[in-house]
Amino acid sequence: MVNLKINNKEISCNESLTIIEAAKENNILIPNLCYLEDIHKIGSCRMCVVEVEGEKNLQASCMVPVREGMVVKTNTQRVKRARKVVYELMLSDHPSECLSCSRNQNCEFQELGEMLKVDESRFEGEVSKPFLDESSPSIVRDASKCILCRRCVTVCNEIQELGIINPQNRGFKTEIGPALELPLNSVNCSNCGQCTVVCPVGALYEKDATKPVWDAIFDEKKRVIIQTAPAIRAALGEEFGYEAGTLVTGKMVSALRDIGFDDVFDTNFAADLTIIEEGYEFLERVKNALTGKDSVLPMITSCSPGWVKYVEHDFPEALDHVSSCKSPHMMLGALAKTYYPENNNINPEDIFVVSVMPCTAKKFEISRPEMMNKGLQNVDAVLTTRELASMIKEAGIDFKSLNDDKFDDPLGLSTGAADIFATTGGVMEAALRTVYEVVTGREVPFNKLRVEPIRGLEKIKTADIIIENPLDDYKFLDGVTVKVAVTSGLSGAKQLMKEISEGTSPYHFIEIMGCPGGCISGGGQPRFSDKDTVQKRIQAIWREDEGKEFRKSHENPAIKKIYEDYLDKPLGHKSHELLHTKYTRRGVFNEYI
Repeated sequence: MVNLKINNKEISCNESLTIIEAAKENNILIPNLCYLEDIHKIGSCRMCVVEVEGEKNLQASCMVPVREGMVVKTNTQRVKRARKVVYELMLSDHPSECLSCSRNQNCEFQELGEMLKVDESRFEGEVSKPFLDESSPSIVRDASKCILCRRCVTVCNEIQELGIINPQNRGFKTEIGPALELPLNSVNCSNCGQCTVVCPVGALYEKDATKPVWDAIFDEKKRVIIQTAPAIRAALGEEFGYEAGTLVTGKMVSALRDIGFDDVFDTNFAADLTIIEEGYEFLERVKNALTGKDSVLPMITSCSPGWVKYVEHDFPEALDHVSSCKSPHMMLGALAKTYYPENNNINPEDIFVVSVMPCTAKKFEISRPEMMNKGLQNVDAVLTTRELASMIKEAGIDFKSLNDDKFDDPLGLSTGAADIFATTGGVMEAALRTVYEVVTGREVPFNKLRVEPIRGLEKIKTADIIIENPLDDYKFLDGVTVKVAVTSGLSGAKQLMKEISEGTSPYHFIEIMGCPGGCISGGGQPRFSDKDTVQKRIQAIWREDEGKEFRKSHENPAIKKIYEDYLDKPLGHKSHELLHTKYTRRGVFNEYI
């Protein structure tokens, strides 16, 4: 511990902290722009400069560690003047059409200008070359708004370890993007959208889908179906002033009805369906391996389209390890255009399916040619959580005043096992709850169904499940120890995939999510700066699970009924036709190989 003064306030803090971290611990605000707690600190924006007694120059508080006896002043005339000049220089090379910007009133650069009381720049001169990249189905890159903070570079290179976007050229000509000025859709971008979450301005954002959705709603010939992913209900409230981790499931459903959607279904229904199909697929692979037949293990989950695209590019030889199951929202989309219209005398061509997802990669996923049945796309449009909030506001809906409503039947009933798909480890835990009980007739041997070893935000989590006294149909598993692993974020995926490529992987079943923390912190979720936000969202999801009547996917009565009436059995002919797919080998330029 060291003792120092910040603005004449005596404080004591750990010597490992920087000035900005010590100030935050003691409720002292230092303006900043490029800094991201625990992720990114390079001192490039110089907005967080402070005076340190004994130092000739102003110091970047995000870079300078505290020391014993240090005296810091964060708000002197010299400091304020320096910040204003730096901000005005940035503003002189930044578009001023704030009203038409997607980040208006939700822009860190705009908020900083208000804090510093800067409303115009005194500087004029050459401006950076404007460049708008709309090639990706998921992400738009507007170079004219980039402030070169390099947050996106750190997330792409150090957190996700993809290295898709980097500083190109030097000096005034510097811009952030793929090498050789290539468009995003021509490189091996996973479309995870983590760059859009950390961008403080409107330089990186999701490709807007609100217009085609509004057009479909206003088209009297269309029956517009909407489905919502489990992560949405634990984050949407943040866009309306609720504390992080507030569950707004019922109000969300009410808002969707008020917007004008004809049917409001729950992606959770299809998450339960995914567990049934994926669970039986896993058991079939294990049985084949134990009986000497051709089999590929470990099997890896396929719910995350960002992760799937990553493996197509970086480990195409390992695609057979990926489950053949479509992701849950694609499964529900397939059923919404087959099972649902067949049972309600509706022309499938008149149905328009919208998915609300925490993920930008889902926008890419719906464009895959593999995601079609009978000539129709499974899903027609994907909205991020942020886009849904925008539509609710555009419709003039007072979200906080809404009453709670419920999802429509039959594709709206789900279990707690489906809710936990939203967080890292949730898909694996849901699978274990069902697979272990199918095999043994008993509940998974963890307290209150909580498979604690695979919960949490550690990079790699593992668990061993010993099968003892299985039912007669599964005697081949007696005494087998099933080894599972869970990771979220593509850095962890790289580590596990290298083990598979080298033939050293000890696991039988692996869950991989493309975004750190899982869907709860997906690229389409509300932006945040408090690192506790993700943890609060995760806790909300666990509460949602524990409050459900049914907590195991195979107990869902709506799932039982759809197999009885339509799908026949897991891995059956109809299931393979509608719910399963194959993925594609890709090169570094997004080309098929």
